[in-house]
Amino acid sequence: MAASSRAQVLRLYRALLRESQRFGSYNYRTYAIRRIRDAFRENKNIKDSEKIEELVNKAKANLEVIHRQWSPCQVQTCFSTAMKWIYQQ
Repeated sequence: MAASSRAQVLRLYRALLRESQRFGSYNYRTYAIRRIRDAFRENKNIKDSEKIEELVNKAKANLEVIHRQWSPCQVQTCFSTAMKWIYQQ
Protein backbone atom coordinates (compact mmCIF):
# COMPACT_ATOMS: atom_id res chain seq x y z
CA MET A 1 0.00 0.00 0.00
CA ALA A 2 1.36 3.43 -0.88
CA ALA A 3 2.15 5.83 1.92
CA SER A 4 -0.61 8.20 0.84
CA SER A 5 -3.15 5.36 0.83
CA ARG A 6 -2.00 4.27 4.26
CA ALA A 7 -2.33 7.82 5.58
CA GLN A 8 -5.79 8.10 4.01
CA VAL A 9 -6.91 4.86 5.62
CA LEU A 10 -5.57 5.91 9.02
CA ARG A 11 -7.33 9.29 8.77
CA LEU A 12 -10.54 7.51 7.87
CA TYR A 13 -10.13 5.08 10.79
CA ARG A 14 -9.62 7.94 13.24
CA ALA A 15 -12.56 9.88 11.81
CA LEU A 16 -14.84 6.87 12.18
CA LEU A 17 -13.77 6.35 15.79
CA ARG A 18 -14.15 10.06 16.55
CA GLU A 19 -17.66 10.24 15.08
CA SER A 20 -18.67 7.06 16.90
CA GLN A 21 -17.70 8.64 20.23
CA ARG A 22 -20.53 11.14 19.71
CA PHE A 23 -23.31 8.58 20.08
CA GLY A 24 -25.19 9.31 23.28
CA SER A 25 -26.16 5.73 23.93
CA TYR A 26 -23.43 3.59 25.43
CA ASN A 27 -24.65 0.52 23.52
CA TYR A 28 -24.62 2.24 20.12
CA ARG A 29 -21.24 3.81 20.84
CA THR A 30 -19.50 0.60 21.93
CA TYR A 31 -21.07 -1.41 19.11
CA ALA A 32 -19.92 1.09 16.48
CA ILE A 33 -16.39 1.26 17.88
CA ARG A 34 -16.15 -2.53 18.08
CA ARG A 35 -17.36 -2.95 14.50
CA ILE A 36 -14.94 -0.32 13.19
CA ARG A 37 -11.97 -1.90 14.94
CA ASP A 38 -12.94 -5.41 13.85
CA ALA A 39 -13.42 -4.38 10.23
CA PHE A 40 -10.09 -2.60 10.01
CA ARG A 41 -8.25 -5.48 11.72
CA GLU A 42 -9.91 -8.00 9.43
CA ASN A 43 -8.80 -6.12 6.31
CA LYS A 44 -5.36 -4.90 7.41
CA ASN A 45 -3.43 -7.40 5.26
CA ILE A 46 -5.17 -6.69 1.95
CA LYS A 47 -2.70 -5.69 -0.78
CA ASP A 48 -5.00 -5.39 -3.80
CA SER A 49 -5.38 -1.67 -4.55
CA GLU A 50 -8.83 -2.09 -6.10
CA LYS A 51 -10.10 -3.94 -3.03
CA ILE A 52 -8.56 -1.27 -0.78
CA GLU A 53 -10.27 1.46 -2.76
CA GLU A 54 -13.58 -0.41 -2.51
CA LEU A 55 -13.20 -0.77 1.26
CA VAL A 56 -12.22 2.91 1.65
CA ASN A 57 -15.34 3.97 -0.26
CA LYS A 58 -17.48 1.70 1.91
CA ALA A 59 -15.90 3.18 5.06
CA LYS A 60 -16.53 6.72 3.78
CA ALA A 61 -20.17 5.84 3.22
CA ASN A 62 -20.37 4.42 6.75
CA LEU A 63 -18.80 7.61 8.10
CA GLU A 64 -21.55 9.61 6.44
CA VAL A 65 -24.16 7.32 7.97
CA ILE A 66 -22.66 7.77 11.43
CA HIS A 67 -22.54 11.51 10.92
CA ARG A 68 -26.19 11.60 9.84
CA GLN A 69 -27.21 9.45 12.81
CA TRP A 70 -25.50 11.79 15.23
CA SER A 71 -26.69 15.07 13.69
CA PRO A 72 -30.42 14.64 14.44
CA CYS A 73 -29.58 13.92 18.08
CA GLN A 74 -27.55 17.10 18.27
CA VAL A 75 -30.29 19.13 16.59
CA GLN A 76 -32.93 17.69 18.92
CA THR A 77 -30.82 18.48 21.98
CA CYS A 78 -30.24 22.05 20.82
CA PHE A 79 -33.93 22.45 20.01
CA SER A 80 -34.97 21.10 23.44
CA THR A 81 -32.51 23.40 25.20
CA ALA A 82 -33.75 26.40 23.23
CA MET A 83 -37.39 25.57 23.98
CA LYS A 84 -36.66 25.23 27.70
CA TRP A 85 -34.87 28.56 27.67
CA ILE A 86 -37.77 30.25 25.82
CA TYR A 87 -40.38 28.90 28.23
CA GLN A 88 -38.35 29.99 31.25
CA GLN A 89 -38.45 33.62 30.07
